[in-house]
Amino acid sequence: MARRIGVRYLKAHLSRILKEVQAGGESVLVTDRGRVVAQLSRPSAKVVDGSVVESLRRMATAGHLRLAEPVVDPYPRSPLSLPEGTGASLLDEERGER
Repeated sequence: MARRIGVRYLKAHLSRILKEVQAGGESVLVTDRGRVVAQLSRPSAKVVDGSVVESLRRMATAGHLRLAEPVVDPYPRSPLSLPEGTGASLLDEERGER
């Protein structure tokens, strides 16, 4: 049976618990108010082998994680085009350094 620890305990002792999981291979169930919310265990050789991207795809396919949505740039590039150095010139002028 896997050891159970609370979220607060995990936060306080994370490095030590990760070393224990890595060394002993024992799984640790993380609880929040008595309810299991996560499981820490050593990754299988299948997850460790191959590229990181391929491992993430396999985990997503198995339902263990959800891949992020593409980020839409909230500040699209302006269609206006100004000569190189215009911004610096305007700042210098504003500061009276010209």
